[in-house]
Amino acid sequence: MIEKENLLRIFQETKEAVGRGDSARINSLSNQTINSASLLQDSDVIAVAVIVYSLSKIISKEDYKKLSGWDKFYKDYMIEIDKIIIDLEKDDDQKFREHIEQIRKIIDRLSGGLKENVQDVFKKASINKASRIYEHGISMEKTAKLLGISVWELASYAGGKEFPYSDLGKTIDVKSRIKLAIDFFR
Repeated sequence: MIEKENLLRIFQETKEAVGRGDSARINSLSNQTINSASLLQDSDVIAVAVIVYSLSKIISKEDYKKLSGWDKFYKDYMIEIDKIIIDLEKDDDQKFREHIEQIRKIIDRLSGGLKENVQDVFKKASINKASRIYEHGISMEKTAKLLGISVWELASYAGGKEFPYSDLGKTIDVKSRIKLAIDFFR
């Protein structure tokens, strides 16, 4: 795993932001992992992006807190965040990955409306982060595979968004190309 110091910082700041109920800050921390995830195509970094982004969405939903099982879910989720911080501090990649997986198991153990809502948040988070990675130039197929979603899901989401630099692949007429070349050499 690469970027341990950055991931450690992100989890520490995420924990602090959760304590303040600052979902916007947590979302921002998740976005900080996207450049690394795009460059490194590291599944650990991608998992962190999805977990942190999902957490930002989950804590922003006040109605989730009223659902049966919320208190246990929240407590277990935060315990795993604490364990992940310890794993990163100890440089223990294996335990880090085990605790990342444990978060998925916590969600699988949920029931009723809370389970449906949290699973939906994670699915949407995966698609959102896949879209952000795709924006950075990673192929749609590779991005979908990295995040465990279908190319169709990514294409449907990405198709509705306008990406920066989306006009780079467009061709221009000969007259405009000549003008561009002349301006370039001036």
